[in-house]
Amino acid sequence: MKTILSGITPSGKLHLGNYFGAIRQHIEMQEKGDAFYFIANYHSLTSINDGKEIRENTLDIALDYLALGLDPEKCTFFAQSDVPQVTELAWILGTFCPVSLMEKGVAYKDKVAQGLSPNIGLFTYPILQAADILIYNSDLVPVGQDQKQNIEICRDLAGKLNHVYDKELLKLPEEYIVESVAVVPGIDGRKMSKSYGNTIGIFDEGKKLKKKVMSIETDSTPLDEPKDPDTCNVFALIKLFANKKKRKEIADKYRAGGYGYGHAKKELLGMITDYFAEARERRKELQKNEDYVMDVLREGSKTARERAETVMGPVREATGIIRNYNF
Repeated sequence: MKTILSGITPSGKLHLGNYFGAIRQHIEMQEKGDAFYFIANYHSLTSINDGKEIRENTLDIALDYLALGLDPEKCTFFAQSDVPQVTELAWILGTFCPVSLMEKGVAYKDKVAQGLSPNIGLFTYPILQAADILIYNSDLVPVGQDQKQNIEICRDLAGKLNHVYDKELLKLPEEYIVESVAVVPGIDGRKMSKSYGNTIGIFDEGKKLKKKVMSIETDSTPLDEPKDPDTCNVFALIKLFANKKKRKEIADKYRAGGYGYGHAKKELLGMITDYFAEARERRKELQKNEDYVMDVLREGSKTARERAETVMGPVREATGIIRNYNF
């Protein structure tokens, strides 16, 4: 059985872009292998310095995943910080990593291009991400095209360490390119992203959800005139929820005229509400039992540490690192 590994950073409330771009695939893949899913709270420190916010975000993500169908009986679910071997391996990998390799990092270059001053954590985060992957002997890592470079860096670092010590200490993983839906648009038409402040939360409901949906930007085509569904932000979101028959029905209404963007937004509002209705109720119940949620993370971390130690032990021996205590 292949080991599948993926993580999500607790940098804010999860939104529709997160769900259709990653979470839905994570939940499906727990049926297809030995899945390890972690909340990457160390990574969140590259952009958040509020400890209370990181703790709350970490719990929120745990609640969200469990409510959406992640089954702790079918996968290993845990917090990154509960596996100290990860940062231990990251340091060792860093000693094999040329500075020039990190300078090619997409996230780092993007920050520099925006005129921002990235911190060392952001500069070196592909090394920590490599440790996240390698420490569990991962076979497959589900990623989008924008993360493919980091898997290449991971394989490069693992290969360097294996070559230096002439042993297969680290398994070289393969990327599993997620053929996800097209980019999920936010309410302003740009890619849905917390950094743009244009998101629709997975568990938004009531007036809050309605306000966001009704504020989705559209053009000024009058109600009676035909409209092009393929250029409409509202229809792009409708396609995520509607089946083929329903998509065609709504697209035909767009092209016929007499169907306004307000009508489309009301249909979208109903679809979002219905799609996440059961998960929304499960989340409310889970929220009343945070001890259970923490127990799930605690049990997951035990399994993760056990797996990590089987990898880290031979690496310590090869590198000459002595450890006189047990975790």
